[in-house]
Amino acid sequence: MKTFRVLNTTLLVTDYDRLAANCLGWVDLPRSTAIEFVNTQIVTMRRHEPTFCEIMEVYDHLLPDGMPLVWCLNRAGAGLSDRVYGPTFMRKFLETAPVRFTHYLLGGSPECGARLRDIFTRRNPNVKFVGGFHGHCGADGLLEDAAETEVMEEISRLAPDFIWVGFGTPKQQAWTRRHKHLIQHGVILTVGFAFDANAGMKRDAPLWMQRRGLTWLYRFGSEPRRLGPRYLKWNSLFLFYLLRDGLRGRAPVRQK
Repeated sequence: MKTFRVLNTTLLVTDYDRLAANCLGWVDLPRSTAIEFVNTQIVTMRRHEPTFCEIMEVYDHLLPDGMPLVWCLNRAGAGLSDRVYGPTFMRKFLETAPVRFTHYLLGGSPECGARLRDIFTRRNPNVKFVGGFHGHCGADGLLEDAAETEVMEEISRLAPDFIWVGFGTPKQQAWTRRHKHLIQHGVILTVGFAFDANAGMKRDAPLWMQRRGLTWLYRFGSEPRRLGPRYLKWNSLFLFYLLRDGLRGRAPVRQK
Protein backbone atom coordinates (compact mmCIF):
# COMPACT_ATOMS: atom_id res chain seq x y z
CA MET A 1 0.00 0.00 0.00
CA LYS A 2 1.28 3.45 -0.93
CA THR A 3 1.89 5.94 1.88
CA PHE A 4 3.01 9.56 2.13
CA ARG A 5 4.28 11.55 5.09
CA VAL A 6 2.79 14.93 6.08
CA LEU A 7 4.02 16.74 9.22
CA ASN A 8 5.54 13.51 10.56
CA THR A 9 2.27 11.59 10.00
CA THR A 10 2.20 8.64 7.61
CA LEU A 11 -1.03 8.59 5.61
CA LEU A 12 -2.36 5.71 3.54
CA VAL A 13 -3.23 6.66 -0.04
CA THR A 14 -6.55 4.99 -0.78
CA ASP A 15 -10.18 5.59 -1.69
CA TYR A 16 -13.55 4.43 -0.35
CA ASP A 17 -13.73 1.19 -2.33
CA ARG A 18 -10.15 0.10 -1.66
CA LEU A 19 -10.45 0.90 2.03
CA ALA A 20 -13.68 -1.10 2.28
CA ALA A 21 -12.01 -4.09 0.62
CA ASN A 22 -9.02 -3.77 2.96
CA CYS A 23 -11.28 -3.66 6.01
CA LEU A 24 -12.99 -6.89 4.98
CA GLY A 25 -9.56 -8.46 4.67
CA TRP A 26 -8.24 -7.10 7.98
CA VAL A 27 -11.11 -8.83 9.80
CA ASP A 28 -9.43 -12.17 9.13
CA LEU A 29 -6.10 -11.21 10.68
CA PRO A 30 -5.20 -12.93 13.98
CA ARG A 31 -5.24 -9.58 15.79
CA SER A 32 -7.23 -6.37 15.86
CA THR A 33 -6.54 -3.56 13.40
CA ALA A 34 -7.11 0.10 14.30
CA ILE A 35 -7.69 2.81 11.70
CA GLU A 36 -8.19 6.55 12.16
CA PHE A 37 -9.68 9.11 9.79
CA VAL A 38 -7.16 11.93 10.10
CA ASN A 39 -7.87 15.62 9.53
CA THR A 40 -5.52 18.60 9.85
CA GLN A 41 -6.23 18.89 13.58
CA ILE A 42 -5.08 15.34 14.29
CA VAL A 43 -2.00 15.67 12.08
CA THR A 44 -1.08 18.88 13.87
CA MET A 45 -1.77 17.46 17.32
CA ARG A 46 0.59 14.59 16.55
CA ARG A 47 3.26 17.12 15.61
CA HIS A 48 2.60 19.57 18.45
CA GLU A 49 1.81 17.29 21.40
CA PRO A 50 4.27 14.42 22.09
CA THR A 51 1.82 12.69 24.43
CA PHE A 52 -0.91 12.59 21.77
CA CYS A 53 1.62 11.40 19.20
CA GLU A 54 2.51 8.51 21.50
CA ILE A 55 -1.17 7.63 21.94
CA MET A 56 -1.60 7.53 18.17
CA GLU A 57 1.18 4.97 17.73
CA VAL A 58 -1.38 2.25 18.48
CA TYR A 59 -3.03 2.78 15.06
CA ASP A 60 -2.19 0.53 12.14
CA HIS A 61 -3.39 2.87 9.38
CA LEU A 62 -4.17 6.60 9.15
CA LEU A 63 -6.45 7.84 6.36
CA PRO A 64 -6.58 11.36 4.85
CA ASP A 65 -9.96 12.64 6.05
CA GLY A 66 -9.49 16.34 5.18
CA MET A 67 -9.17 18.01 1.78
CA PRO A 68 -6.13 20.11 2.82
CA LEU A 69 -4.32 16.83 3.46
CA VAL A 70 -5.37 15.56 0.03
CA TRP A 71 -3.94 18.73 -1.54
CA CYS A 72 -0.66 18.20 0.32
CA LEU A 73 -0.50 14.57 -0.75
CA ASN A 74 -1.25 15.40 -4.38
CA ARG A 75 1.53 18.00 -4.42
CA ALA A 76 3.80 15.09 -3.57
CA GLY A 77 2.34 12.90 -6.35
CA ALA A 78 -0.37 10.89 -4.59
CA GLY A 79 -2.93 11.39 -7.36
CA LEU A 80 -5.99 11.35 -5.11
CA SER A 81 -9.33 12.51 -6.46
CA ASP A 82 -11.04 12.75 -3.07
CA ARG A 83 -10.48 12.36 0.63
CA VAL A 84 -11.67 9.37 2.67
CA TYR A 85 -14.11 11.16 4.95
CA GLY A 86 -15.11 9.27 8.09
CA PRO A 87 -18.87 10.01 7.99
CA THR A 88 -19.07 9.11 4.29
CA PHE A 89 -17.06 5.92 4.69
CA MET A 90 -19.20 4.79 7.62
CA ARG A 91 -22.37 5.40 5.62
CA LYS A 92 -21.12 3.68 2.45
CA PHE A 93 -19.70 0.72 4.34
CA LEU A 94 -22.74 0.01 6.52
CA GLU A 95 -25.14 0.44 3.61
CA THR A 96 -23.35 -2.36 1.74
CA ALA A 97 -22.01 -4.53 4.59
CA PRO A 98 -22.25 -8.27 3.80
CA VAL A 99 -24.48 -10.37 6.02
CA ARG A 100 -21.74 -12.41 7.70
CA PHE A 101 -20.10 -9.46 9.46
CA THR A 102 -21.07 -7.99 12.83
CA HIS A 103 -20.83 -4.42 14.13
CA TYR A 104 -20.52 -2.79 17.55
CA LEU A 105 -21.26 0.91 18.21
CA LEU A 106 -19.26 2.68 20.88
CA GLY A 107 -20.06 6.33 21.57
CA GLY A 108 -22.72 8.96 21.07
CA SER A 109 -25.92 9.34 23.08
CA PRO A 110 -28.52 6.57 23.49
CA GLU A 111 -30.72 8.42 20.98
CA CYS A 112 -27.85 8.61 18.53
CA GLY A 113 -27.16 4.89 18.83
CA ALA A 114 -30.82 4.01 18.34
CA ARG A 115 -31.03 6.20 15.26
CA LEU A 116 -27.90 4.69 13.73
CA ARG A 117 -29.19 1.15 14.18
CA ASP A 118 -32.62 2.05 12.80
CA ILE A 119 -31.31 4.01 9.79
CA PHE A 120 -28.75 1.47 8.65
CA THR A 121 -30.95 -1.55 9.31
CA ARG A 122 -33.61 -0.02 7.07
CA ARG A 123 -31.08 0.79 4.37
CA ASN A 124 -29.33 -2.58 4.58
CA PRO A 125 -31.27 -5.50 6.11
CA ASN A 126 -28.03 -7.51 6.08
CA VAL A 127 -26.23 -5.27 8.57
CA LYS A 128 -25.90 -6.87 12.03
CA PHE A 129 -25.46 -4.69 15.11
CA VAL A 130 -24.63 -7.00 18.00
CA GLY A 131 -24.02 -4.51 20.80
CA GLY A 132 -22.99 -1.04 21.83
CA PHE A 133 -22.33 1.53 24.51
CA HIS A 134 -23.67 5.09 24.44
CA GLY A 135 -22.35 7.05 27.37
CA HIS A 136 -19.38 8.96 28.72
CA CYS A 137 -15.73 8.27 27.97
CA GLY A 138 -13.11 10.14 29.97
CA ALA A 139 -10.04 11.87 28.60
CA ASP A 140 -8.03 8.89 29.83
CA GLY A 141 -10.02 6.51 27.63
CA LEU A 142 -11.96 4.91 30.49
CA LEU A 143 -15.73 4.45 30.27
CA GLU A 144 -18.02 5.60 33.05
CA ASP A 145 -18.62 3.50 36.15
CA ALA A 146 -19.27 -0.22 35.61
CA ALA A 147 -19.41 0.21 31.82
CA GLU A 148 -15.61 -0.04 31.57
CA THR A 149 -15.64 -3.68 32.61
CA GLU A 150 -19.01 -4.57 31.10
CA VAL A 151 -18.20 -3.26 27.62
CA MET A 152 -14.87 -5.06 27.39
CA GLU A 153 -16.46 -8.29 28.59
CA GLU A 154 -19.18 -7.91 25.96
CA ILE A 155 -16.70 -7.18 23.18
CA SER A 156 -14.65 -10.20 24.22
CA ARG A 157 -17.73 -12.43 24.24
CA LEU A 158 -19.26 -11.16 20.99
CA ALA A 159 -15.99 -10.69 19.05
CA PRO A 160 -17.56 -8.14 16.65
CA ASP A 161 -15.92 -7.78 13.26
CA PHE A 162 -16.14 -3.98 13.27
CA ILE A 163 -16.05 -1.69 16.29
CA TRP A 164 -17.15 1.84 15.40
CA VAL A 165 -15.91 4.39 17.96
CA GLY A 166 -17.43 7.88 18.09
CA PHE A 167 -16.19 9.60 21.25
CA GLY A 168 -14.46 12.43 19.38
CA THR A 169 -10.84 13.55 19.53
CA PRO A 170 -8.87 12.94 21.75
CA LYS A 171 -11.10 10.59 23.78
CA GLN A 172 -11.56 8.00 21.04
CA GLN A 173 -7.82 7.79 20.47
CA ALA A 174 -7.24 7.39 24.21
CA TRP A 175 -9.84 4.60 24.33
CA THR A 176 -8.16 2.81 21.43
CA ARG A 177 -4.73 3.16 23.01
CA ARG A 178 -5.98 1.71 26.28
CA HIS A 179 -8.00 -1.19 24.86
CA LYS A 180 -6.64 -2.30 21.48
CA HIS A 181 -4.27 -4.90 22.95
CA LEU A 182 -7.23 -6.48 24.75
CA ILE A 183 -9.21 -6.93 21.53
CA GLN A 184 -8.04 -10.00 19.63
CA HIS A 185 -10.29 -9.76 16.59
CA GLY A 186 -11.78 -7.21 14.22
CA VAL A 187 -11.29 -3.69 12.94
CA ILE A 188 -11.52 -0.65 15.23
CA LEU A 189 -12.60 2.47 13.35
CA THR A 190 -12.49 5.78 15.22
CA VAL A 191 -14.85 8.04 13.32
CA GLY A 192 -15.92 10.82 15.74
CA PHE A 193 -18.43 13.15 14.09
CA ALA A 194 -19.64 10.31 11.84
CA PHE A 195 -22.03 9.14 14.57
CA ASP A 196 -23.91 12.43 14.87
CA ALA A 197 -23.77 13.12 11.12
CA ASN A 198 -25.18 9.75 10.05
CA ALA A 199 -27.76 9.69 12.83
CA GLY A 200 -29.05 13.10 11.77
CA MET A 201 -28.18 14.60 15.15
CA LYS A 202 -26.01 17.27 13.50
CA ARG A 203 -25.94 18.53 9.92
CA ASP A 204 -22.85 18.00 7.82
CA ALA A 205 -21.48 20.48 5.30
CA PRO A 206 -22.98 20.41 1.79
CA LEU A 207 -20.89 18.59 -0.81
CA TRP A 208 -19.71 21.76 -2.55
CA MET A 209 -18.18 22.99 0.71
CA GLN A 210 -16.67 19.59 1.44
CA ARG A 211 -14.99 19.46 -1.97
CA ARG A 212 -13.45 22.90 -1.39
CA GLY A 213 -12.06 22.00 2.01
CA LEU A 214 -14.63 24.14 3.87
CA THR A 215 -16.20 21.51 6.12
CA TRP A 216 -14.52 23.19 9.08
CA LEU A 217 -16.13 26.53 8.17
CA TYR A 218 -19.61 25.01 8.03
CA ARG A 219 -19.15 23.26 11.35
CA PHE A 220 -17.74 26.43 12.89
CA GLY A 221 -20.90 28.25 11.82
CA SER A 222 -23.00 25.52 13.46
CA GLU A 223 -21.07 25.43 16.76
CA PRO A 224 -18.93 28.59 16.98
CA ARG A 225 -18.35 28.59 20.73
CA ARG A 226 -17.26 24.96 20.91
CA LEU A 227 -15.34 24.70 17.65
CA GLY A 228 -14.07 28.26 17.14
CA PRO A 229 -11.10 28.10 19.54
CA ARG A 230 -10.21 24.61 18.31
CA TYR A 231 -10.16 25.58 14.65
CA LEU A 232 -8.29 28.82 15.28
CA LYS A 233 -5.54 27.00 17.17
CA TRP A 234 -5.07 23.89 15.08
CA ASN A 235 -5.65 25.38 11.62
CA SER A 236 -3.12 28.11 12.39
CA LEU A 237 -0.58 25.61 13.71
CA PHE A 238 -1.10 23.35 10.70
CA LEU A 239 -0.24 26.19 8.33
CA PHE A 240 2.71 27.22 10.50
CA TYR A 241 4.25 23.73 10.57
CA LEU A 242 3.55 23.19 6.87
CA LEU A 243 5.30 26.45 5.97
CA ARG A 244 8.21 25.77 8.30
CA ASP A 245 8.70 22.27 6.94
CA GLY A 246 8.58 23.61 3.41
CA LEU A 247 11.26 26.20 4.14
CA ARG A 248 13.42 23.48 5.67
CA GLY A 249 13.00 21.18 2.70
CA ARG A 250 10.67 18.78 4.49
CA ALA A 251 7.65 18.92 2.22
CA PRO A 252 5.25 15.92 2.11
CA VAL A 253 7.01 12.94 0.55
CA ARG A 254 6.15 9.43 -0.61
CA GLN A 255 7.34 6.61 1.64
CA LYS A 256 6.37 3.44 -0.18
